[in-house]
Amino acid sequence: MLRRDYLIRLIEEFAAALALALEKKEFESRRETLLRLYDQYLGGRDRFHHVTLDEVMTAVAEWPEHERLQRMEMLAELYHAESACVSGPDRRDLADKAYALYTFVCRHDRTYSFDRLRKMEEVRKMSSHQ
Repeated sequence: MLRRDYLIRLIEEFAAALALALEKKEFESRRETLLRLYDQYLGGRDRFHHVTLDEVMTAVAEWPEHERLQRMEMLAELYHAESACVSGPDRRDLADKAYALYTFVCRHDRTYSFDRLRKMEEVRKMSSHQ
């Protein structure tokens, strides 16, 4: 029960921090804030930033199983948000990773989410999964 409460609090705190980051008007400032969220909530941007999807999946496998899907969705949210701050190949790479993580979560989570499906459609349009 304590683990579940902790995870719920963590997700709520992450959602609030992400919402604040997305309110920033200037893209570079927004992106810097998003990069700090990787460090604060997911164990470091070096583990997830500028790495392949295979490396991402290896890293997420280290998270405890009871919180893995929720943390994967948090990571997908960050990739999704950051993809809106960049262009070119970086945008597509981030969108591809977000789409892959959202898809994985959809397949393995027992919770149906319209919001997640909407976000998947947004990143699909930016990614190579068109």
